[in-house]
This record gives sequence, C-alpha cells and structure tokens, in this order.
Amino acid sequence: MSKKYRVTGVRFTGTSKTYYFDPQGFKVERGDNIIVETARGLEYGTAVTDIREVGEKEVVLPLKPIIRLVTAKDKEQLEANRREQQNAIRICQEKIIKHNLPMKLLSAEYTFDRGKVIFYFTSGGRVDFRELVKELASIFRTRIELRQVGVRDEARHLCGYGSCGRKLCCCSHLGDFETVSIKMAKNQGISLNPTKISGVCGRLMCCLKYEDEAYTDLRARFPKEGSFVTTPNGRGKVTQNSFLSNQVTVILSDGGYGKFKLDEIKYQPAGYEEIVVSDDEEILNENISSN
Repeated sequence: MSKKYRVTGVRFTGTSKTYYFDPQGFKVERGDNIIVETARGLEYGTAVTDIREVGEKEVVLPLKPIIRLVTAKDKEQLEANRREQQNAIRICQEKIIKHNLPMKLLSAEYTFDRGKVIFYFTSGGRVDFRELVKELASIFRTRIELRQVGVRDEARHLCGYGSCGRKLCCCSHLGDFETVSIKMAKNQGISLNPTKISGVCGRLMCCLKYEDEAYTDLRARFPKEGSFVTTPNGRGKVTQNSFLSNQVTVILSDGGYGKFKLDEIKYQPAGYEEIVVSDDEEILNENISSN
C-alpha cells in the first residue's frame, strides 16, 4: 500500500501547473496566498486546493514546505517586484537592440526574494547572449537567467483568446503541454484546414486532445466506413458514421441510401478485425459502385 502525504496544491503567477507542498501545520484553505520554499528560493503562490492526502506517485519528494501565510509586507514586496519587472523588460530590450541580438523578449520575472531575474525570449536559433548577461548583472546587481522558450510557451506568456472566444487553455488551466497529432482531428471528423485546427501559436490546438479518447471509444462501437452491414432495408455499404446523433448512413444495393440508428443494423464493430468478405458481398459491392 502506497504511503499517503498531506499536501496543499499551489500555483504561481504566470503558470497553470499545480505543485504540491507540505502544509507544515498551517491551516491553509483554497484561495489563501502563501510563501513557499522552492528550488528557486522563496516564492509567492496561491493555494488551489484545501489540505488533502495524495499517493506517493502524485508528489515529487522531498516535499518542500510552506513557510508562512502571506503578510501585508509580503504583498507590498510582490507589488514592488511587479513594478520592477516592467522596468527590467524595458532595460533588457534596450540592451538586446544595442547588441543586435536575434531574439524576441517576452517577459521578465523576479523571484519573490529578488535573488534572480529571469528573462523569457524566443529565437529562431541559438543566441550568444554572454555579453548581454554580464551587462544586465551589472545593472540589476543580482543573478540573471535568460530562458529560451518555444512558440507554445510564447502563447502561454503572452496569453490571449482562442477561436472559441475563451482564454487560451495554455494560460488558463493547462499544467503541461501534451502531444497533439493530426490523427486526433481525423478521428473526430474535423476539417483538416490548418486555419481551423491551429491555435494562435501556429501549432495544432491543445483542445484536440480533450475529446479524442471519447471519439476513439465511439468509433470502436460503430461499423467501419466502407464495410457492409445489414439494415431493415437490406444489405449495404457504410459511407458515414454520425457519432453524436448515433446514426449510420448506408448506400443500399438498389442504389438508394438510408440513415439508420445504430441499434437498427447488424454489423462488425470497427474495433474488431474485419471478417472475410464473401462472394455475395463482392457482387453487392460491384452493384453499389455501378449505381
């Protein structure tokens, strides 16, 4: 039996991923602002869960502790950091232009304890920014980190709204990016027009992943398109499956067609191996093709 750990789920500004921390005896409730210890030092976060128990597989050990609930002084520090971040972006952008570096600055972030300034940027290739780091370190008098991110992370940093009218998934609730493939669009019968299945980042939309498992399950229950089925009006070939309306469109041997409910037909489910086609069905196929 796996060991259980008492944890609080915490998110940080600019991220939608939840990290687990040891509450250390604090009475933390969902929505509370807290100071926690991380690999980057002290950070200001928000509890997104009440204290609860999770299995060993759900946490990264050793658990970092919650240091304290946020105080008025901590809030002032956070606001000061945010103001300084805007100034840091302006200065860094000036230095990028000065050094003529092929990089696009996205944002800047101070760690809560101001032990480091992190600059996020995109670029078409590798960038030699050693001189830039030296100059920025002499200005800010703290550790400097320049972090190159991809186009999906760029969309997360800049945020915005998708074609659905809602805030982008990557900056609202997605913790980690998952692999999305064109096969998922095909599986759901979505138009393969790139403008319809691509997000603002130019990559396939993350939401294609959400319903793929459900469509895979539905597809396994329906007859395969192109296979033969028995309908109340005779044998025919399946031309289209309408998963949401639970209907199958069939071209019949007499050249007509019909739409039938799934429970009205006899068929071989798409999730199983195809049975050997009989000579009669080969003739039926020829008749349908000629009509």
